Amino acid sequence: MFIGERIQRETRDGEHVSPLESRTRSRVLHMVSTDGPVSAAELGRRLELTPAAVRRHLDALVEQGAVVEHEPTTARRGRGRPARAYVVSDAGHRALEADYDSLAVEVLRYLSAQAGPEAVGDFARDRIAAVEERYAARLAAVGTDPAARAEVLVAALSEDGFAATARPVGAGALSGVQLCQGHCPVQHVAAEFPAFCEAETDAFSRLLGVHVQRLATLAGGHHVCTTFIPTGGPARKTTSPDRVDPSGAATVPPVPHEPAQRHTSAAPTTNSPTHARNDHPKEGLPS
Repeated sequence: MFIGERIQRETRDGEHVSPLESRTRSRVLHMVSTDGPVSAAELGRRLELTPAAVRRHLDALVEQGAVVEHEPTTARRGRGRPARAYVVSDAGHRALEADYDSLAVEVLRYLSAQAGPEAVGDFARDRIAAVEERYAARLAAVGTDPAARAEVLVAALSEDGFAATARPVGAGALSGVQLCQGHCPVQHVAAEFPAFCEAETDAFSRLLGVHVQRLATLAGGHHVCTTFIPTGGPARKTTSPDRVDPSGAATVPPVPHEPAQRHTSAAPTTNSPTHARNDHPKEGLPS
């Protein structure tokens, strides 16, 4: 369902909106998003719409809370009242983001149908490899201790908007860190394509140098993504910091970051359970 379909087809006063009107309203919203603050006159010129048509769509978007009037911060030169300018509201941005989720799902469905489900897995692993490579140097700087690496990983994830937190759990050989992510930018995509959750889990294992276990996911309907990171075992020997190796551990098979080698149909190196089966801790793990 695209944004033209997401915009309400009936306003609060009962006005019904045709599919054509809805698509035009979608164009108005997208242009306000990319060019705002923008006036109605400018929108009309760029979209080749009459002033009355632009005003009708803007009024409807304001009523729906997707667009708001922009308050100018500086005085305008010249006489008369400055033209009203519009920007997208927080609610409007959420609607646009949801629309991009829908588009991504449609594209991945097409990719799966044309090239097979393994192609989606290749894409998911290729996507996370770029993030993994970016995090690797930061984690390598703190040595081999999984707990220390987990702390740096939490900071990196939080900076990227994942709302990550961590807390110690268990004791002795069963001690570990519980990593939680309160936000996931591909949550709705991963709900249909668990390869994205699996690729992220595998990347965490390589970055931390230990086999992590995904216990719950936002994509699976939980309120947070939860990953158990074991810290009770012996630390692993790291590879040279000059080498781009996300795991930093000689005992973990290195995963090359060259695009040509990332695009394979092989399954992920880590035997990660899918998000649909990751809802509960496995037996023997600390709760």
